[in-house]
Amino acid sequence: MSKPILVLNCGSSSIKYQMIDAESEELLAKGIVQRIATGTTGTVDHEVLTTDAGEYHVDQVLDDHETALATVFKLFGEYGPELASTFAVAHRAVHGGDKFADPTLVTDDVVETLRELSPLAPLHNPAGISGIEAARKLLPDVPHVAIFDTAFFARLPAEAFTYAMDVDLAKRTRIRKYGFHGTSHRFVSGQVSKLLGHGDLKQIVCHLGNGASVSAVDSGHAIETSMGLTPLAGLVMGTRSGDIDPGIVGYLSRELGLTSAEIDDELNKRSGMLGLTGHTDMRDVEAAINAGNEQARIGMDVYVHRLVFYIGGYAALLGGLDALTFTAGVGENAALVRSEVCARLAGLGVRLDEEANAARSKEARVISAPDSAVSVLVVPTNEELSMARQAAELLG
Repeated sequence: MSKPILVLNCGSSSIKYQMIDAESEELLAKGIVQRIATGTTGTVDHEVLTTDAGEYHVDQVLDDHETALATVFKLFGEYGPELASTFAVAHRAVHGGDKFADPTLVTDDVVETLRELSPLAPLHNPAGISGIEAARKLLPDVPHVAIFDTAFFARLPAEAFTYAMDVDLAKRTRIRKYGFHGTSHRFVSGQVSKLLGHGDLKQIVCHLGNGASVSAVDSGHAIETSMGLTPLAGLVMGTRSGDIDPGIVGYLSRELGLTSAEIDDELNKRSGMLGLTGHTDMRDVEAAINAGNEQARIGMDVYVHRLVFYIGGYAALLGGLDALTFTAGVGENAALVRSEVCARLAGLGVRLDEEANAARSKEARVISAPDSAVSVLVVPTNEELSMARQAAELLG
């Protein structure tokens, strides 16, 4: 029996969605809505992937998320798949704080708690709440499930999630490490266990996209991750700085008179690879390196250095390492990044099969040499499928 699940990822001005059959795991439809509540004409692109396959486009002013979703649902009604058979709606919720550690059936109380948590993710949670409210109004008789980006890391050990600051202040302000990209890390680490044939693995997963994070996973349970209270911490990213000396914030304020908002903007939107090289796309960085651009070479070295630093530290925390996996846009496609990272991990017994590493594929695969002490893999992430699986498991 099929279990079609509508997976929604609502941003402040966009919605990405997929319809997935949780039984067969077949992708039935997908689409994207853009320019919601921007005062301009929005767009909806809907693709049907069943026997009645087709692509459909709408240009329309989209005043809010309810209008946007109503337009999407109209396309489902006209071109399929039929929404009446929807088993559940799975919503991506970025921040569950210390309240949500598992997929959660959405109720009015859950929505209110998400509002209370919004200061922890002011750019993401309000948009997610808007999407949840709109979808519940339009599909009132279907169970709605919230899947939290932070959930996979909700049970980190205290030594990993606790910051060395005043205990009362941290408790009052909910300051601790939460971690992000958890749905991806959960999915990928699970796929690695299936691919290698057992779940009792010491794994490190590198989710490398425009946003980037790394996790340490011991027998299916996360014990560390690089992002913290916010997604700014950890690795060098497309536009985010990752780890810096926290004293830099005060220094910029004193020396340049920058406000906290201006510093936040600088570190989140104009730093990382953009700040180092002028590029956010690793293909552009690699092209610049090949053209002899010294600053691009330095930027790549900083990126790789930080990643190797985390991998080495996490291997020590795990007490060994069985599998190292690369995923997301950069992780799946940038062979140069994988090669340079693994070359610096030779002391851990990592040996890359350079031919396998260079080969292009959308399939999960092992790219380490037969004599490597650590299995190195590339595993495409699929957060939507993970969300559909979790919603189906919750509802039975």
